[in-house]
Amino acid sequence: MEKVKAKKHLGQHFLKDLDAAQKIVNLQSLHRDYTKILEIGPGMGVLTQYLLKRTDCETFVVEIDRESVVYLKEHFPALENRIFSEDFLQMNLAELFGNQPFGIIGNLPYNISSQIFFKVLEHKDLVMEIVCMLQKEVAQRIASPPGKKDYGILSVFLQAYYNIEYSFTVYPDAFIPPPKVDSGVIRLKRNDVEKLDCNEKKFFQVVKAGFNQRRKTLRNALKPIGLNFEHELLNKRAEQLGVADFILLTNLFEEQV
Repeated sequence: MEKVKAKKHLGQHFLKDLDAAQKIVNLQSLHRDYTKILEIGPGMGVLTQYLLKRTDCETFVVEIDRESVVYLKEHFPALENRIFSEDFLQMNLAELFGNQPFGIIGNLPYNISSQIFFKVLEHKDLVMEIVCMLQKEVAQRIASPPGKKDYGILSVFLQAYYNIEYSFTVYPDAFIPPPKVDSGVIRLKRNDVEKLDCNEKKFFQVVKAGFNQRRKTLRNALKPIGLNFEHELLNKRAEQLGVADFILLTNLFEEQV
């Protein structure tokens, strides 16, 4: 097989810039004593080739595109039985490596990147680090500090459990076919928060309600979920609050109930 044809319905844009690929792989630091890395959507293996050269980790890949799976088996025999031919969103991450921690890397399909991160949040105690490339706008949103217009629900949820940094931008001409937008590379490293200092289910409810009506003050935005107390934070909008502020609001909400 020569090359894999990019499939629009899978959101495939194959990275051809080898310098960018090497930089992405170099960002994976393997902290906290994990040795397994899962690459999402390797395509023709532009990241995989550099991951397999690393002696400090064992690389596994998950690829939904059957044509890409055939290509990977032909060109990367070193992967042996470490290719999962399935949909990452349907994988059982808890059983994947016997409940052992691991890292994630990949050039994520733009159309499901948010879904991938919500799945990661469900397994935050296993996923120690994520190095990924995705649509620049989404990458900036995830890494955005409070007070910026990019800051949103996913920013708060991920920043509660991960330290996040925006690393660099990759432009359309680095891909085949070139996407219509710029891409951004970010790194998320699991922080020391085992559990938030509040009811986590209520925390997610408060954050979602706040951003669902982000132009309103939190006093008005949180009314639909039954908020009935006074605090100075309620005079602000959701995008102005950090993780600690939302934890405080969640605890006040719990006390009210």
